[in-house]
Amino acid sequence: VGIGQELRTGAATDNGREVVLGTVFMLIGENSRVVSQAVARRMEEINRTLPAGVEAIPVYDRTVLVDKAIATVKKNLLEGAVLVIVVLFLFLGNLRAALITALVIPLSMLFTFTGMVHQKVSANLMSLGALDFGIIVDGAVVIVENCVRRLAHARMHHGRRLTLRERFDEVFAASQEARRPLLFGQLIIMIVYLPIFALSGVEGKMFHPMAMTVVIALLGAMILSITFIPAAVALFIGNQVAEKENRLMLWAKKGYEPLLERALGAKAVVATIAVIAVVLSGLLATRLGSEFIPSLNEGDFAVQALRIPGTSLTQSVAMQQQLERTLKAKFPEIRRVFARTGTAEIASDPMPPNISDAYVMLEPESEWPEPRRTRQELVEAVQAEVGRIPGNAYEFSQPIQLRFNELVSGVRADVAVKVFGDDMEVLNETARDIERVLKSIDGAAEVNVEQTTGLPVLTVNIDREKTTRYGLNVADVQATIATAIGGREAGTLFEGDRRFDIVVRLPERLRGDPEAIRRLPIALPPTAAALGPAAATGATPAGGAVAGAGRVGFIPLSEVATLALAPGPNQVSREDGKRRVVVSANVRGRDLGSFVAEAEAALARQVKVPTGYWTTWGGQYQNLQSATQRLRIVVPVSLALVFALLYAMFGNLKDGLIVFTGIPFALTGGILALWLRDIPLSITAAVGFIALSGVAVLNGLVMIAFVRNLREGGATLDRAIREGALTRLRPVLMTALVASLGFVPMAIATGTGAEVQRPLATV
Repeated sequence: VGIGQELRTGAATDNGREVVLGTVFMLIGENSRVVSQAVARRMEEINRTLPAGVEAIPVYDRTVLVDKAIATVKKNLLEGAVLVIVVLFLFLGNLRAALITALVIPLSMLFTFTGMVHQKVSANLMSLGALDFGIIVDGAVVIVENCVRRLAHARMHHGRRLTLRERFDEVFAASQEARRPLLFGQLIIMIVYLPIFALSGVEGKMFHPMAMTVVIALLGAMILSITFIPAAVALFIGNQVAEKENRLMLWAKKGYEPLLERALGAKAVVATIAVIAVVLSGLLATRLGSEFIPSLNEGDFAVQALRIPGTSLTQSVAMQQQLERTLKAKFPEIRRVFARTGTAEIASDPMPPNISDAYVMLEPESEWPEPRRTRQELVEAVQAEVGRIPGNAYEFSQPIQLRFNELVSGVRADVAVKVFGDDMEVLNETARDIERVLKSIDGAAEVNVEQTTGLPVLTVNIDREKTTRYGLNVADVQATIATAIGGREAGTLFEGDRRFDIVVRLPERLRGDPEAIRRLPIALPPTAAALGPAAATGATPAGGAVAGAGRVGFIPLSEVATLALAPGPNQVSREDGKRRVVVSANVRGRDLGSFVAEAEAALARQVKVPTGYWTTWGGQYQNLQSATQRLRIVVPVSLALVFALLYAMFGNLKDGLIVFTGIPFALTGGILALWLRDIPLSITAAVGFIALSGVAVLNGLVMIAFVRNLREGGATLDRAIREGALTRLRPVLMTALVASLGFVPMAIATGTGAEVQRPLATV
């Protein structure tokens, strides 16, 4: 009896040396940034209590990534706000009017943050990523522009400065005139976000905060537009409002008026060109490709090393240390490489000892010896280098992306083909055929079949006839083997307030020796020990002399069993009650949707799935399918609600349809922009199309509502169209420009998280 150690199921390494690695688990619903900061403070306290020479160092802190992403969002929002204010001043030509309109931004954000706190929505890349100050001030732009125009007309009509009462009356009339289209327009923008609330599962968790934040901001802006803005205009604009337009508007009208005349003179041609543009953009959309969401560049990357099943923990650790030392020596861009091998003490992420999850932490790009080297080029160089190390297969990903993919669909790669059935041999054979086909598809990287076989298994075949002759039963033999190899708890040892299990088992050197296991003594029952097998055969057992009556005798295990070491199953995975084998792959250099489409066609031609077996797609493509199917149902419903509001606004189908046609015409520009920037369709791009639809409808409402007012005043249709188009050119240009320019910083940003916002802003 001696003090031993618990059987090791896992290990940790850091820069080529073995260390102790701890993981902090966050409770559901907590804020990761707050928790990380609290842990950092507690780590400082812990370090003060550690013995000399022992130090606890944080090797991965999610706060770093969160702070970088939030910094990107802050920068984009600030730059967008500046652009919006500049556009307001240039078009209104009145500093006070521009400032009053711009005040909607901070006031609506206060409203938004209050709602976010109430709804327990944290400020992050997703929740703030779709905020566009241009869309937020659209309603205020319409009110302010109409107020300024009417105040200027009234001052010109009276030929003097307006009294306070006259200003109040004009502002009230202007607000009342624009209130109805404004309210309907803002409601429509909020309604078009309803499809996002209909998303479920992972996509719902990701995009619900985004939609919630936008709707709260729009609601606050709408309330401010019909309350604060008119009051502020009446009080602070003053009497220095002139009817003359600034140079920018004069230039815009000078260019727009002849175009308007030509369009009205060739209505059929313009309508035909518009329809052709919509059709062509629809065809172009089919060539864009698709993906769930753009991959967020986390800055660091992860390397999962897979070794032959049955590789011992000691051997895996040695191979992992070699890998880490190689990376540190070859690449000065790498700051730290740490890894987990096998299963930790708290098995939150169980893995066999032949698999290691390595996290490669990089230096800031500004400190790289080759500044022009991109992160992707570095990853490719690392792939080439580790490929020279024998005995390992690799999967490259990112720390959070790796966990995200695994939690969502049970696989760590971007996409996976799951083969379901009963017979493991058939499953493995089919999986190997699928692997061969996937490797031939352009863009496939790290194609691997799940390791289901090849684990060396020591099989003990117990001879039931012999055990019966010795008076034994199979359970007795199995219990002895289990105790000798696996160990059995025999008591508890207390040391202060700590307790340790007392475990009975063979020494480590014997547990791995098949010959020693064959000699394992099996205790005979007292009766059998006294009589021996002579009662049945008349012979003396080969294990030795017969014990006296009442005494226990022993025989070697080899007397009643045979031992065989042969490859066995490494793992058997099930999903929905069925066995399954996964073929995983990462996608590089192309979009996920086109990759899966090409792979599906190739698999249908080249792989014959046996009867009773079937395949499904997993990974991020599974999320894309789920979101797409839901949006196909909800988007038409939302568009129907939009049309219903337009009908309620105008009271007839004709005007409602005219405004509604702005949606497909607006989408053509978004599709063309995505194509020019080589950005595939994604859920974030869909959010951009949703916002674009709302702005298009708002502009149409402003224009058609004014034309209808002119018609009701007795103007002919052509005159009403010309006058309405020219008069409302300024608010239409302003609402469109502030909405689009507010997204420009997001569209061209390069910081952390910019990849996620780029499709939305580009649209």
